[in-house]
Amino acid sequence: MSDFVLLFRATDAGRQAAMGTPERAQQSLQTWLNWIADLEAKGHLKERGQPLQPTGKLVDGRNGRTVITDGPYAEAKDILLGFIIVQAKDIEEAAQLSLACPMVEGGGSVEVRPVGSLDV
Repeated sequence: MSDFVLLFRATDAGRQAAMGTPERAQQSLQTWLNWIADLEAKGHLKERGQPLQPTGKLVDGRNGRTVITDGPYAEAKDILLGFIIVQAKDIEEAAQLSLACPMVEGGGSVEVRPVGSLDV
């Protein structure tokens, strides 16, 4: 089994719609907890990860100079909301695990990336 990070992305409007009322926020949270519990029960959850705040800074070294700007970033249509790490036999299986993610069902997306290693 290999490790894959699942990066959860949504538009700001989509995030606000999912969390718009206390009832909707509770329903969204329960859906997430159920999905994560299912991954764990099937032996795919390696790390629960963390939610990320929609603000931040970008340290950009492109164009020959380093610039620090505030986020969220105007050029990004989606914001990165959080991540978890799963174990799967390959990237295809990891992508299949993402099909049931509440982020996808709510109109967002899940980016599936293999986790590399720093063998020195």
